[in-house]
Amino acid sequence: MKKLIAGNWKMHKTQKEAVETVTALVEMVSPLPEDREVLILPPYTSLSSVWNVIKDKQGFFLGGQNFYPAEKGAFTGEISADMLLDVGCSFSLVGHSERRKYFKETDEFINQKVLFGLRKGLKIILCIGEELKERKEGKVFDVLKTQLLKGLKGVSSEDIENKLCIAYEPVWAIGTGEVATEDQIQEAHSLIRDLLIEMFDDKGKNIKILYGGSVSPENIKTILPISNVNGVLVGGASLEPEKFSKIILA
Repeated sequence: MKKLIAGNWKMHKTQKEAVETVTALVEMVSPLPEDREVLILPPYTSLSSVWNVIKDKQGFFLGGQNFYPAEKGAFTGEISADMLLDVGCSFSLVGHSERRKYFKETDEFINQKVLFGLRKGLKIILCIGEELKERKEGKVFDVLKTQLLKGLKGVSSEDIENKLCIAYEPVWAIGTGEVATEDQIQEAHSLIRDLLIEMFDDKGKNIKILYGGSVSPENIKTILPISNVNGVLVGGASLEPEKFSKIILA
C-alpha cells in the first residue's frame, strides 16, 4: 500500500504563492518514490492554479478542504462536490476538527457529506480524533468509535472501494507542536483498523489510515513505520516546500 502524504494548506496562500509553492515542491520531489503519493489541499481560490501545475505529474493529486452536501442551490459561501471535481479534485477532507469546532459540524452532518461525496465520485478523507480532556478521561476508544460509526453510517463495502481514507488527528496535537507518542498513535490506529474491519470485513484492511498532528521533517521517520499508519495529513509544514519535501521523501 502506497503511503499518502497529504498537505492541508487551510486558509493560506494567494494564487501566486500557491503556484510558487507547488512548483518548487514538484521540482524537489520528482520523480516520486514508487511507494509515495502526494495530495495537495489548497484553498478554493487556488485549486485551478495548483491543478495546472500537478495535473501531468505522476503520483500527485488535488483535493478540496470541504464541500456542501447538495447538488446546487441557495447556499451562499459554499462549494459543491461537482465544482471540486470540475477543477481537478479527486479527494476532499470531511469532518476536520476545525470544521467541527469553529463551524459546529455534527457527526450527522458530516455523515451527509461522506455519503454525498462518495456518491459523486470523490475520495473522502474522514477526519476523527479526541480532545485532550477526552483522552485524559480515558474516552479515546469511545470518541473514535462514535465518530467512525456515525460518520460512516449507511456506507457500504461497495461504496468505499479505493474511495475512503481515515485521518486520525488528536485535536490536542493539531498546530500545537505536540505530537502523540508512538504508542498512542499505534493504539489509536489499531483501534480504527479493528473498527473498519468490523464494519467492512476484509475491505476494511485496505482503507488508508493517516496520522495528523504537528507532523514535521523531524518526526516523520518515527511516525511512518508505525503499524497501520498508511500516510500523514500535514498542516503547517506543508506550507514550506523544503519542509514538505523532506516529509514526502522520508
